[in-house]
Amino acid sequence: MSAQAIRNYDDAGILPPTERSETGYRRYTPLHAQALRAFLALRGGHGHQQAMEIMRATNRGDTESAYRLIDAAHVALLAERDTRAEVATALGALSTTTPTPVNGRPLTVGELARRLGVHPATLRTWETEGILRPERNRATGYREYGPDCVRDADLARQLRRGGYLLHQVAQFIESLREAGGADALNAFLDSWQDRLTTRSRNLLTGAAQLDAYLTLLGQTEQGVRGGPESCDHRRP
Repeated sequence: MSAQAIRNYDDAGILPPTERSETGYRRYTPLHAQALRAFLALRGGHGHQQAMEIMRATNRGDTESAYRLIDAAHVALLAERDTRAEVATALGALSTTTPTPVNGRPLTVGELARRLGVHPATLRTWETEGILRPERNRATGYREYGPDCVRDADLARQLRRGGYLLHQVAQFIESLREAGGADALNAFLDSWQDRLTTRSRNLLTGAAQLDAYLTLLGQTEQGVRGGPESCDHRRP
């Protein structure tokens, strides 16, 4: 890491206030080193911006705000984990079950929209993106959604709930069609699970480093209150 990067983190409030030498140079202590370790670890699980906000809140003594940011990240991760489980269940059923007619006939756009709990315009957008391929009634020209289309629509709804972009949903459904379902399904779910596991570990690592920083910060503040003899900040 460059010296300029350290200065930038200092100026951004990621590090606690620094003392200056008589010649104007910044003087860093083990407390600053631990703050930097905490920020870098938090960044792995929270991203740069949120990790910076957590450190800023901590350094100004607003630990309540820091804890709220951390808790929100865990809540979001749990929601994604639940969504992945729902997708796994839905995709597992779709990959092993032969589609059967819905109510003995294709669904209209309105019927399918009600079934999924989405707006009809959403289904038209999915069609534009190549996610859905409805047939057209020769007599009326209206869209008709058969079993395969209903399956793809249900799959798209689950994937969108998982935070995937439309082009990613389209690519996956296309690969699922080409591969026959099983291989693409397993690779997709495994990759998603790996991402969840990695983020969970990163959040744990960040929390551990932040806890170490808070402990050291508390000891430092206690030493300062006890007088200059209790805490020497001088560094060679």
